Amino acid sequence: MRVFVCEFVTSGGLRHKALPDALLPEGTLMRDAMVRDLENIPGVQVVLCHDDRLAPPRADSVAVGENDDPWAIWAQLAGEAHVVWPVAPETDGLLERLVALARTGAARVIASEAPALRIAGRKSLTAQHLAAAGIPHIPTYPLEAMPENLAVPLVTKPDDGAGATQTHIWRSRAALRAAQLPPAGLIVQPYVAGVAASLTVLCRSDGVTLLTTNLQEMAEDEGRLSLTGLTVGCLPDAVGKFAALARAVVAAMPGLSGIIGIDLIVTEEGPVVVEVNPRITTSYAGLHASLGINPAAFLPELIRDGRPPTLPHLPMAVPVRVKVR
Repeated sequence: MRVFVCEFVTSGGLRHKALPDALLPEGTLMRDAMVRDLENIPGVQVVLCHDDRLAPPRADSVAVGENDDPWAIWAQLAGEAHVVWPVAPETDGLLERLVALARTGAARVIASEAPALRIAGRKSLTAQHLAAAGIPHIPTYPLEAMPENLAVPLVTKPDDGAGATQTHIWRSRAALRAAQLPPAGLIVQPYVAGVAASLTVLCRSDGVTLLTTNLQEMAEDEGRLSLTGLTVGCLPDAVGKFAALARAVVAAMPGLSGIIGIDLIVTEEGPVVVEVNPRITTSYAGLHASLGINPAAFLPELIRDGRPPTLPHLPMAVPVRVKVR
């Protein structure tokens, strides 16, 4: 079984632009973890390509050069594969476009369905769906329609951004006004104090399984936020509140599939959803070591015949730290 792993940044998606300091380390971590897990599954042959400014991940990886169209190369590799596992930022609809390309070429694609990609690709739409389901979330407004009574500190970010890209904390309205941000495509939210965390969740047709609950390490530099690392599998869920939240979020956003991430702020009142990532996130880099089992082995798309194996009773997760930068 040929499985094409296409992680947007490392696979040449930005070959005609500067490689981003924010996304490259996380993309590399995810790609390498996906490859390790797939190579541990009997009968799987991993197919890769890479931006030729980066070291090739393997000798047979297809290089994407300055004069190449990465999308054309990806389409060819997807057409030659039995399964495609695409990962991309939601920015500018890139993930949705990459998944659509993969579905045109491959028999099986490890990805959420188009409606879920569309909702999760915009934080404003995600907030609307969470609100309709009564799920605690951060109130979200277009920057140009910021309520006058919205208390500081404030957080601005792109509506379709990935991770902490272009996420900024403002301690006063005066500072936000002085920055003269172009409002198009930006949202504003109240800053929610608490512990930055995330859920790694397996979504299959036979159920939703919380795999790990993770602690995120965020850094602030002159108001700009970035993810510097995380510890996978370190937050206990003795009473099942995180598992219940994962099931509620998946029910509120039909079409989520595979291994996804849900970002949270854990407050004194309970967890509050920040955003939903309809794909694997950086936590995947520590998932196998934390659980002691290969999470890719339970993805239905990788089962050649018959039913995917039933998830065993998951062992107690072991904390595993993943350094991002």
